Amino acid sequence: MKKKKIILFLILAVILFLTSCSGRNASGGKQNTVLPGEKKLTESALNSSKSDLSIAETPGIDLINEEGNTVEERIEVPEGFTRVNVKAGSFGEYLRNLPLKPHGSKVKYYDGNEKPLEVYEAVIDIDVGDRDLQQCADAVMRLWAEYLYSKGLFAKIRFNFTNGFNAEYAKWRQGNRIKIEGNKVYWVKEAEASNDYESFRKYLNMVFAYAGTLSLSKEMKRVPLKDMAIGDVFIEGGSPGHCVIVIDMAENIQTGEKLFILAQSYMPAQDIHILKNPANEDGNPWYSINFGEVLKTPEWEFTQDHLMRFNS
Repeated sequence: MKKKKIILFLILAVILFLTSCSGRNASGGKQNTVLPGEKKLTESALNSSKSDLSIAETPGIDLINEEGNTVEERIEVPEGFTRVNVKAGSFGEYLRNLPLKPHGSKVKYYDGNEKPLEVYEAVIDIDVGDRDLQQCADAVMRLWAEYLYSKGLFAKIRFNFTNGFNAEYAKWRQGNRIKIEGNKVYWVKEAEASNDYESFRKYLNMVFAYAGTLSLSKEMKRVPLKDMAIGDVFIEGGSPGHCVIVIDMAENIQTGEKLFILAQSYMPAQDIHILKNPANEDGNPWYSINFGEVLKTPEWEFTQDHLMRFNS
């Protein structure tokens, strides 16, 4: 009897050993054993089709030139695409040549802290200031205003406050300053005429404090998706609202497909940065113009009718 119990115990031990080595869980499914350097698949990925898995296993395309100092130099175009032509001196040329911080730089908030979510491929080398002002719409206004300022087009630098007040830089540079008393906003002559950069930045801070996505969306014009150009903005006006700006584009001459790169700031005020495309692997920030009904960016979703353009 004792001998039979020993034999039975050995048989059970062998069964348990074989069962554990097979990697089965309690429900009979195969466990995910993650080896060093492997990406653990989610349940949805495991249940996806063979074609989906083959796509997921395809190595990502790295289009980042770590030595590049501008948007055009840092971000290469995918095979078969070329950058769209831009006019010399245009807003498109300006955005494409924006300076970038060294590869690997982190997005910083106005207070010096790092943005915890790495939703970006590169950081634009433009100051954010030391106040919580330069957020999403402000970053777009900043780029447009900086371009106009660099060209001496001072009369075109103007933005509306949320209450409709027209803050014209032309009046500011004459020495006028904006006074706010409740909902009343008016100009007061307080300084000497000047268009120096320090005064210009103070003007922008005033705009950032009293304008936003709601006011900006009302002074821009809607653009059909097929007519997208560098400098156009996806904007959803509201409280909260959000916007991102197209800073470069490329085109496949054979297929006609167009790609674009987006930049944004966010809340709280932070460095302007080039967004990743959540649909791509890291290293490929290009978005296709054929994105469907919804444009999904890392921190906001837009629709085709959110595309707008500055009135030049």
